Amino acid sequence: MASNSLHNALTLPPLPDGWTYQELGDLLEPDGLSYGVVQPGSHDPEGVPILRVKNLRGGKISTDDILRVANDIEQKHHRTRLRGGEVLLSLVGSVGEVAVVPASLAGWNVARAIAVIRVSSDVSSSWIKLCLSTDLARRCMGIWQTDTVQATLNLRDVRRLPIVMPPKLEREAIAAVLGALDDKIAVNERIMTTSHELAQALAARVLADSPRVPLAEIATITMGSSPPGHTYNDAGIGMPFYQGARDFGSRFPKRRVWCTEPVRLAQPGSTLVSVRAPVGRLNVAIEQCCIGRGLAALTSKNQTPSVLFHTLSFASEIWQPFESEGTVFGAINKAQLEGLLVPALDPPSCHELEATLSSLDDLVRQRFMENATLAELRDTLLPKLISGELRVRDAEKAVEEAL
Repeated sequence: MASNSLHNALTLPPLPDGWTYQELGDLLEPDGLSYGVVQPGSHDPEGVPILRVKNLRGGKISTDDILRVANDIEQKHHRTRLRGGEVLLSLVGSVGEVAVVPASLAGWNVARAIAVIRVSSDVSSSWIKLCLSTDLARRCMGIWQTDTVQATLNLRDVRRLPIVMPPKLEREAIAAVLGALDDKIAVNERIMTTSHELAQALAARVLADSPRVPLAEIATITMGSSPPGHTYNDAGIGMPFYQGARDFGSRFPKRRVWCTEPVRLAQPGSTLVSVRAPVGRLNVAIEQCCIGRGLAALTSKNQTPSVLFHTLSFASEIWQPFESEGTVFGAINKAQLEGLLVPALDPPSCHELEATLSSLDDLVRQRFMENATLAELRDTLLPKLISGELRVRDAEKAVEEAL
């Protein structure tokens, strides 16, 4: 049975016989819900690392760009000191980002904008993460969050989030099916990271002593322009449209909208460069797309797109003079782009390097596309499995075919 407070809060979808709803607060350790460091102060290189909302993305924890707080500040927030296995939930700004803490982050802490959730032995952290990732939980967060300065979810509302509780064996089977997809995605990500790092290291070694030439000598530059047509977040109408660096993932564009009247186009394989703050962020177009004013598309003049991308990655210092230019934010215009001095190889050496780099980049691209398919399948199965609409044996067939 669901608790009365849940019934009073919203209408819950029906569940199969033997399944129940419970409030999250009923599934926690004593004092198992807290938020982290309220006033971290300035970065202390010798301090304790803490996770912020920006470190929670897509169900995972990124350890890039970590803030460290002084030990005496962290000591005051020992209740949220991580030991591994906790569920983290973002409470401010991008409300609803959720991840499970790996053992490798034991001893870290979190910022005020993140809730640390320690679940009881009656349920696993992975199950709580799955439930908090559902549309039902996100709908509750959306209803209950406040919007004074920015979206904020209070801990009292976190406690009453609805958690679906099938029988234990059913929970374990559902978690195993979805976990198999996450495991494959993680393997692909490691392959992508390794391949990308190999390509970067090879390019750096080959390009280290190369002479420099203006970028315009090796690349055709197309500056972006916002289309006059309407854009749609998920309608899939028209052409994919990338507006700027905020649409970039770690290697390829991630967030996109759709435009009905595309103007400036980038072709597959083009290097996309952010020309407004943060200047110099790089991605590779994996599809024909329209680019907005925050981007430029660079096409190799000698058909060596991988060399072009890795050249710009290696010569990262070229962007520094433009990081603080512009009226408010950093910016770079087409003439400045064309004049950037970048390493260049003679044609035979360039094509020889392209053969190796492109094979590694193709592997990265293939695994990226596979992960997109696997993530879509996982996100489709999740609500159906947790609601009982789809049984595990049927989901297992779909996962086996995908893997």
